[in-house]
Amino acid sequence: MTARIFKGAERDPNNMSLGDHLRELRRRLFICLGTIVIALIPAWFAYPWLVDFLNAPYCDAQLSLDPEATCRFLETNLLDPFTLRLRIAGWGAVILAMPVILWQLWRFIAPGLYKRERRYAFAFVGSGTALFALGAAIAYYTLTKATEFLIGIAGNEVEVRAGIGNFTRLALLMMVAFGVGFQFPVVMTALQMTGVVTPQKLASWRRQAILLIVVLAAGITPSGDPFSLFALAIPMYLLFEVSILIGRLWNRRKRKRSERDSTSEAAAGSGN
Repeated sequence: MTARIFKGAERDPNNMSLGDHLRELRRRLFICLGTIVIALIPAWFAYPWLVDFLNAPYCDAQLSLDPEATCRFLETNLLDPFTLRLRIAGWGAVILAMPVILWQLWRFIAPGLYKRERRYAFAFVGSGTALFALGAAIAYYTLTKATEFLIGIAGNEVEVRAGIGNFTRLALLMMVAFGVGFQFPVVMTALQMTGVVTPQKLASWRRQAILLIVVLAAGITPSGDPFSLFALAIPMYLLFEVSILIGRLWNRRKRKRSERDSTSEAAAGSGN
């Protein structure tokens, strides 16, 4: 079975059946899940550092609103710390495994490309990883303003102290959501490279793209505050424009290469 799956992964995608594609997808998913499980080990032992890392924006927000406020998280359920550590380790494992996940995604779509185009695998994985890290970093630095907004909206009569589970869930979800949102231009570029959509078509969808990006940003930002919304939506739209530019450059280079190959073939034919 394994041999057939590996052999099928190298076949011409035009000759692959639906079952072959599904088996290939299953294989890629198994590799991703296995990588996440392995990454759970270092993420589990990195838990104390991760908690300190996630506590910093919460502490900054609390002290900006009340210089005498405590920066420590509050937990009232004795059974929650274990599940909390497992949850944080799980999210950390997903982040650590992101390069492998992106690589497997590329390997799944690469057979639909020409051999020349497959050389861009490292650029695809590298840019996807860098964009994920950039999105997570923006989410992290947005957390302070988001926390200030959420605490301040409760009013001065209410003392807000976040439970560690609630805040870490918010922080990790925001970082992953921003990281996934920043994959938008990678997906758009891949679709242009495979010929599914053209840069001209994407450019004609600018107004719809703005609405879609705002709705998407509002949907995937768990805090719901305006700071997080615009911190995600604005870079996503700028990256959308960058993906259109990359698509145009790609098509221009592809067209020049095609013209050069046609000229070479014509010269060879006239020589014969």
